[in-house]
Amino acid sequence: MVEVLQFDLGAKRRAHIVLAAGGTGGHLFPAQALAEVLVARGFIVHLMSDERARSLGGRFPAIDIHAIAAATLTLSRPWRLPGQLLQLVAGFMQARKLLKAIAPAVVVGFGGYPSVPPLMAAAGAGIPVVLHEQNAVMGRANRFLTRRAQAVATSFPDVAGLAGAKARVVFTGNPVRQVVIDVRDVPYSAAAADEEFRLLVFGGSQGARFFSEFVPSAIAELALAVRRHLKITQQCRPEDLERATAVYAGLKVEAELAAFFIDLPQRMAAAHLVIARAGASTVAEIAAIGRPAIFVPLPHAIDNDQLLNAESFARAGAGWVQREGEAKADAFAALITRLRYGDADLAAAARAARALGRPDAAGRLADVVMETAGLAGKQAGPIGTSRT
Repeated sequence: MVEVLQFDLGAKRRAHIVLAAGGTGGHLFPAQALAEVLVARGFIVHLMSDERARSLGGRFPAIDIHAIAAATLTLSRPWRLPGQLLQLVAGFMQARKLLKAIAPAVVVGFGGYPSVPPLMAAAGAGIPVVLHEQNAVMGRANRFLTRRAQAVATSFPDVAGLAGAKARVVFTGNPVRQVVIDVRDVPYSAAAADEEFRLLVFGGSQGARFFSEFVPSAIAELALAVRRHLKITQQCRPEDLERATAVYAGLKVEAELAAFFIDLPQRMAAAHLVIARAGASTVAEIAAIGRPAIFVPLPHAIDNDQLLNAESFARAGAGWVQREGEAKADAFAALITRLRYGDADLAAAARAARALGRPDAAGRLADVVMETAGLAGKQAGPIGTSRT
């Protein structure tokens, strides 16, 4: 059964909505996905983040990107706390002034310390607050803000750190960008033994160095028969490109290396196997596209969020988890070899990954945002969102 949620078109055209997010892709990508839906529904969207968000330029569909002062609280270095708290206070003052001028119907937070000043200012001004948690465990900023929110949307059915939350908790999934949805229908086709096997490797700013060093060493352990048909696409830090390129050339492995791939979703869709970190957006995009993955979670991550994300994916039969501290080149090579010739295993994992995907997560989150802001109405209109 399909339920179509309609909105009051008059209120919709007038409403401004503020999104607040940390400056990393894990926070900004789901915010961008929600913004795409909100703009399509006719709302005016603003983004509040730190200076890093300015690099998005025209890719983020917001009428304006407001850089807000913020700082991560490093409790392990207490001498830095006074300066960090002053930054957050400065950000709060900036956000309060901006919110007064914008007069948004609702403010939506996606975690990260840059989201704290806008959400604190919104709560203080009586503006409805919605939080979205991307990971399988609540982040520190979102845990701090939960009691000020009217609703908390989650990417996983079960999220650690939400016990006792008084806000309405709704499982929406993690919103993925339209460029991801656009390749969702590319079918997965396993490679025969004599066909090209496409391996995609990426790790983000905090993972590229490990992958640039470890993955080539694992590929070196592969039998020549496996390497002969291997094609690697790998993200590397600029300073690692020359060395990694030389290793693959010495192994006679076809490899395309770059510091950044603007078309990463298309490359995911073309891959037979993905090796990646397990940030929330990475997991959500791989699931939405439906590709098997070996996750190597970032070690020492706060609250082990990446490990929990990866384990949730693996429990569904969609992939495999390798801990960085326990990873050995020969064992990793053995796993790649088994999967390379395990057509049925890879195809089953691809189906399981696709089943985990929530391509409608942005629409579901938009519904929660609008309901919380009181913008959902009974009046029929041409714009709505379908739920299954």
